[in-house]
Amino acid sequence: MIAQRYSLHIERTDALKNMARYYALSIEPTLFGDVCLVRRWGRIGSRGRTMVHHFAREKDAVVLFLDLLLQKKRRGYRPLSARAETAPLVGRNRDAA
Repeated sequence: MIAQRYSLHIERTDALKNMARYYALSIEPTLFGDVCLVRRWGRIGSRGRTMVHHFAREKDAVVLFLDLLLQKKRRGYRPLSARAETAPLVGRNRDAA
């Protein structure tokens, strides 16, 4: 049984490098009472790849979840809301904003 749901979707984009990547993490229960950490990644708009890690304890899954989050944050991945806040205004009158 999972005490708390964990789910995250982050992206890294750079128009100059033609880079548009996503990375998703979630901790989910299995049918057998264990816990799994599901990782999904790839180019935005593609199906991408998936990797599943199985754990007997939720605590171990959370440790890996947080470790992967820190690694991706160091590489420039950001949540969708943070990316939208820092994006420049395009196609609008900037004085009106």
